[in-house]
Amino acid sequence: MIIQKTENSRISTFDPNNFSFGNTFSDHMIICEYENGKWGEVKLVPYGPLLFTPAMMGVNYGQACFEGMKAYKDNDGQVFLFRPEKNFERINKSAKRLAMPEITEEMFLDGLKALVNIDREWIPQGEGNSLYIRPLIFATEEALKARVANKYMFAIVATPAKMYYTEPVSVKISDHYSRAANGGVGSAKAAGNYAASFYPTQLAIEEGYDQIIWTDDATHEYFEESGTMNVFVRINDTIFTPPTSEKILDGVTRDSFIQLAKKRGFEIKIEPIKVKDVVEAQKNGTLKEVWGVGTAVVTTVFQALGYKGEKLELPRLSDEESFAVTLKNDLVNLQTNISEDPFGWRVLVEKDVLETA
Repeated sequence: MIIQKTENSRISTFDPNNFSFGNTFSDHMIICEYENGKWGEVKLVPYGPLLFTPAMMGVNYGQACFEGMKAYKDNDGQVFLFRPEKNFERINKSAKRLAMPEITEEMFLDGLKALVNIDREWIPQGEGNSLYIRPLIFATEEALKARVANKYMFAIVATPAKMYYTEPVSVKISDHYSRAANGGVGSAKAAGNYAASFYPTQLAIEEGYDQIIWTDDATHEYFEESGTMNVFVRINDTIFTPPTSEKILDGVTRDSFIQLAKKRGFEIKIEPIKVKDVVEAQKNGTLKEVWGVGTAVVTTVFQALGYKGEKLELPRLSDEESFAVTLKNDLVNLQTNISEDPFGWRVLVEKDVLETA
């Protein structure tokens, strides 16, 4: 790995009590270029702009995918990643679906650890705080030709993160728009998936909602995801979540919630969720909770569901009564080294002295 440490660190300008998630970037980034059928050497360089033109194929034809993950700092200042091997597996799954070259585990994990290590001062301590990390792959060839590109870049950037939603949100159950279709790229973290979701979400916001629960494209009778999150439903004391498919993303937080629920002895069923069953449960009082999970948000509890012009209010449970909050606390305590890690999910990032190139 080629390492070029910045000579102008911005860490002195970073206020961990006052920053904007997604707009504040750490001092360094990882880049690696693909050309002539192979990946070059991974480089750790100062964060900054790259030279591209409007003819870059990733912009014109959408060959771009990414991951979302976090690094956490415990009370002693130790830094941990969380299940990074799952993100490595998934970014290659996405790259393959978009006809892009896969990266090696060494590129991904070594680059990740080097970036987190050198920028560890950018990881804010405290409840709900972390360093959000964005690995991505995109086509960089300069050509207006609708074909697979010949040049790509693998990159990793990072931004300090804090709690995404501080209050429960209202969501609209979609009965027209869908996030993904059979045979499509729903199971990949393709950049275009997010672009396609913005307009329906904008319409929902104009109706007074914060997000959307996406339903299946064929019938709109089944829950799939919620916004950029996997979705969970609790009826009485049973938790339901849809199975992953070529339309539903295999979320790392989703899988972690499932395993933590089983560890606690909660009944959890991984099966299709019918919209009508959720609406009926809300009407008869057996619907206890609906929530979304994802890397950025961890957990977002819903306070109301919008469906066919009606706003269906959900119970306001205490933290002790809420399965969503209980499992969130279990996960956060594990990620931040407060509790034991029986799963082996936490990965310590050793503090090394990096040599500059």
